[in-house]
Amino acid sequence: MMIHATTDRLRSLRLRAMAEAYLTQQQDPAATTLGFDERLALLVDAEQLARDNHRLARHLKEAKLRIAQACLEDIDYAPRREIDRALLRQLATGRWILEHHNVLITGATGVGKTYLACALGQQACRQGYRALYRRLPRLFQELALARADGSYPAVLTRLARIDCLIIDDWGLSTVSDVQRQDLLEVIEDRDAARSTVITSQLEVEEWHHFLGDPTVADAVLDRLVHNAYTIKPKGPSRRKEKSEKPESR
Repeated sequence: MMIHATTDRLRSLRLRAMAEAYLTQQQDPAATTLGFDERLALLVDAEQLARDNHRLARHLKEAKLRIAQACLEDIDYAPRREIDRALLRQLATGRWILEHHNVLITGATGVGKTYLACALGQQACRQGYRALYRRLPRLFQELALARADGSYPAVLTRLARIDCLIIDDWGLSTVSDVQRQDLLEVIEDRDAARSTVITSQLEVEEWHHFLGDPTVADAVLDRLVHNAYTIKPKGPSRRKEKSEKPESR
């Protein structure tokens, strides 16, 4: 009876993992050989692990990463890709997010830019940060809808609170005056306060032309580039390699 009362109290305190671990201990003869402090430490560890896993699952769901399974441990460092392993190891620490730096990933289509960006986003979630993935065209659509329904300030505030904002497909099409202003608002809110990851087929030197308006382009690029790490994966299209792989077996 005391066991059930204890587990009920733990659950009422929202210590569900601790309650399950407590029941497991009661059913494990080996656990009775442990001292009180050791058993208590195991219960606390179980609760902490469950909460960490729950938080990670919540953050990954919120991030909506295009490649959900992308992770830094699985990056292919084949010589032809020319990916700086030391830089990726440094980024894996998450210090760049803590220091509000940006990451710019540029290269030809299919070289794995989106995978790298999503891997950084997943790593951010694993370290307790909030991440969010958006293709730039989709981001513009959301901001346009927010303008129309009056939620524009709220959407900007939400974006400004994201620790790691991933903007994919930067520079695929021309931008309008309104879109340039939207982009400036988003980047301005994040400058020296949050981190942004951008992927683009265009080299950074071409972004000024993509943005069009010189004044806005200067403002946006100054906030993105001056404190950014750059990654330039090379090699053949990985999509093409995957499509040809079955035939080569």
